[in-house]
Amino acid sequence: MAIFMKATMTGVTAAQYDALNAELQALPGDTFAGCLSHVCVATDTGLEIYDLWESQEAMDKFGATVMPVAERLGFPQSPEPPTSVAVHNYWVPGA
Repeated sequence: MAIFMKATMTGVTAAQYDALNAELQALPGDTFAGCLSHVCVATDTGLEIYDLWESQEAMDKFGATVMPVAERLGFPQSPEPPTSVAVHNYWVPGA
């Protein structure tokens, strides 16, 4: 079952996000396995991340990978954990 996740990253800049993304892309293997869609939006207070994952397991595996890297890069702790919900349906135009 697909999972939609939203994370609010208060105090995180686009430059910090880009550095994190570069570190994750440099890891061996398919770090983003199971991610069907990813959007990062800049806000007045930081960033918001919206992901569509093919399963809870894929999202959890990514979380276990991303969190140590974010901590090592000095990302601030988010005041609220990401939220996620089961997806009833999704489709990709043109696919």
